[in-house]
Amino acid sequence: MPGIDKLPIEETLEDSPQTRSLLGVFEEDATAISNYMNQLYQAMHRIYDAQNELSAATHLTSKLLKEYEKQHFPLGGDDEVMSSTLQQFSKVIDELSSCHAVLSTQLADAMMFPISQFKERDLKEILTLKEVFQIASNDHDAAINRYSRLSKKRENDKVKYEVTEDVYTSRKKQHQTMMHYFCALNTLQYKKKIALLEPLLGYMQAQISFFKMGSENLNEQLEEFLTNIGTSVQNVRREMDSDVETMQQTIEDLEVASDPLYVPDPDPTKFPVNRNLTRKAGYLNARNKTGLVSSTWDRHFYFTQGGNLMSQARGDVAGGLAMDIDNCSVMAVDCEDRRYCFQITSFDGKKSSILQAESKKDHEEWICTINNISKQIYLSENPEEIAARVNQSALEAVTPSPSFQQRHESLRPAGQSRPPTARTSSSGSLGSESTNLAALSLDSLVAPDTPIQFDIISPVCEDQPGQTKASGQGGRRTNPFGESGGGTKSETEDSILHQLFIVRFLGSMEVKSDDNPDVVYETMRQILAARAIHNIFRMTESHLLVTCDCLKLIDPQTQVTRLTFPLPSVVLYATHQENKRLFGFVLRTSGGRSESNLSSVCYIFESNNEGEKICDSVGLAKQIALHAELDRRASEKQKEIERVKEKQQKELSKQKQIEKDLEEQSRLIAASSRPTQASSEGQFVVLSSSQSEESDLGEEGKKRESEA
Repeated sequence: MPGIDKLPIEETLEDSPQTRSLLGVFEEDATAISNYMNQLYQAMHRIYDAQNELSAATHLTSKLLKEYEKQHFPLGGDDEVMSSTLQQFSKVIDELSSCHAVLSTQLADAMMFPISQFKERDLKEILTLKEVFQIASNDHDAAINRYSRLSKKRENDKVKYEVTEDVYTSRKKQHQTMMHYFCALNTLQYKKKIALLEPLLGYMQAQISFFKMGSENLNEQLEEFLTNIGTSVQNVRREMDSDVETMQQTIEDLEVASDPLYVPDPDPTKFPVNRNLTRKAGYLNARNKTGLVSSTWDRHFYFTQGGNLMSQARGDVAGGLAMDIDNCSVMAVDCEDRRYCFQITSFDGKKSSILQAESKKDHEEWICTINNISKQIYLSENPEEIAARVNQSALEAVTPSPSFQQRHESLRPAGQSRPPTARTSSSGSLGSESTNLAALSLDSLVAPDTPIQFDIISPVCEDQPGQTKASGQGGRRTNPFGESGGGTKSETEDSILHQLFIVRFLGSMEVKSDDNPDVVYETMRQILAARAIHNIFRMTESHLLVTCDCLKLIDPQTQVTRLTFPLPSVVLYATHQENKRLFGFVLRTSGGRSESNLSSVCYIFESNNEGEKICDSVGLAKQIALHAELDRRASEKQKEIERVKEKQQKELSKQKQIEKDLEEQSRLIAASSRPTQASSEGQFVVLSSSQSEESDLGEEGKKRESEA
């Protein structure tokens, strides 16, 4: 019979809000049918009761008419005509009473039994299945919440197994219950027609039989109509039996096919990730902040609609706008020890959302889908075909072109003139000014076959002694505000400039030129293209500390220095011309791949719209360091002059002392040349101290000889 609405049993496992919304319509229809059938049952029951009462009343009337002649009336009791007439009426009414009794029996079998069976069996079955389904749905939601709260850092295999098994059991129970519930609701669409037509058909057939017993003058057209209704009821019954058999077979097939999908995190080898999607829908956990450090997670159904991400609660009829994802950025993040989290940031950086997927497959597919939508692929005629060629296009983007100038001219929109190559306020260099790049090839900017580092530590740190030493100090916590945390003096304690920025590391690669900002732009383009090719979305977040001595990358959680870049080695820094969140700098080190043992490595970062501020801060730090170096050299020169003067003064004093000693020695020599004997007048010659000592030694020698 046409016009039968059905619930899609195939969509029970997805359990989308649209399916729930359609289920609500069927449940509302079942409630309306139940209310209406209750009223119809009461009306038909009144007919049945009235017929029983009529049969009993007719029988009682016939009995009373028979007993009329036995009555003793004060007046006219012996009227035999009246008695004979009443006896005849009694026979007719008795026959009518028998007909009414037969009609009551037929009404009970053909009218009351079908509607009572529909009311007591089918409607109660729907109500029971609804309660069982609600319980199974609540158990599944509770199991999913426990599974979502599994710790990533403190994994417990036993707890994880129990929670996964609980999700499997509850999901299977909900799916099976939901399929049987849908089957019952679909069957109800047939049964409600039967429940309406069969009692009416039975009622009319009973009435026809009743009237046939009293008269053969019934309308044949009415009989034909009732015959047609009976034929239609039989056809509906046969169609219902066939459809029920088909639905039962569908349920069995879906149970077998859906068994692997009951696991919340299916095997990616059996269910590969589709990276070419431009539309996706499914349940995600959304993080909502409730305080400075506290947050809650709410499970909603999310789906993409054009360039918008929509969210829909289970009881809502339609979804609402969650975020505009045109030109947005998406990346995987670690949030509150939860797995499979990713962050979506709007194009202006003012709004961001952190969502959690259920499995690794969903996690990667959501990131790829949002990344494809952010590139506005969905606006094309064949979005999936174009999305499939994104990786190939990204690969061609890093293929060397004839010249750097032509490549940038092809990427620039029509009507936009090329900006001058002169250095702006957001870029700086210690090298010479940039020259004309019209004939500058790609190989002169970026070293060929150079690997791109996507982690936080660059391999050049192992080659240069200064950098290795700085990296070796990574185990010590660094206070970004210049306060000393122990007895050892901090290397940036005396720095005038201390500025802290939040950055995310995108990658680094070796370059061959370090005297033009276009080197930074080309490195940005190649690193972003390589990330798109390899589907790398995770970025390491750090705090960039800018001082007059160096640039430091500090872990935001432990405050441990991850990497140190000496400021004199930073020879070039620039921000992206269009995207001010991207900036980079070139570090000149020793021990590179070139023959001169000097190499230049370009580091690329992403900030929160602070690229120009960071470059300005680095430029200010280099100016302060330059002035400090000039002051230091002037001070050292002054100290050197003072040391020379002091040395000359010491030499002069030493020369005077030597002259004084020579004069004293000459006087002693002159005194020692005079006679040492006494004069006749009893006067003695005064000897010098050296002569007295010699005479004393001579006397002692004589005494020793005499004693011997």
